Amino acid sequence: MKTIWKTSLILAITTTIVACGGSDKSATPPGASAGGQGGNTSATEAAPATAGLFTAADLHLGDIDQGMVQKGKTTYDVKCQACHSTGENRIVGPGWKGVTTRREPAWIMNMIVNIDAMLSEDPEAQKLLEECLVRMPNQNLSKDEARDVLEFMRTL
Repeated sequence: MKTIWKTSLILAITTTIVACGGSDKSATPPGASAGGQGGNTSATEAAPATAGLFTAADLHLGDIDQGMVQKGKTTYDVKCQACHSTGENRIVGPGWKGVTTRREPAWIMNMIVNIDAMLSEDPEAQKLLEECLVRMPNQNLSKDEARDVLEFMRTL
């Protein structure tokens, strides 16, 4: 019985931190601002980890779309609920209640879809990793699936 419990705990600990706590809003994902580290970059250098991140301009939020909410809830049930509650309580990762009042939509989308870049470049994501002690795995969600999850989060 202890082995099953330990295995379950290890499995749970190896998962998510989407929108982990905090009250600061990260309106600008890393790399979304103009400019850079300074100096010239050559064409042979690798693209920065922040390339392809969502910005506020990429998301058009209007009235809540109930069809998207249902799809987002289905994704939550399959890929997210093992580590996140829809309330305020933390499981492995934080509860999602009120997350859209604490975090900007583009930041949430990036934490879902671009977790590697966020943990590499975003100070808030790094701080949340330190608080949660568990790195969120890449769930390989498409942009549309992540947008559905965001829509579900908007209803919590």
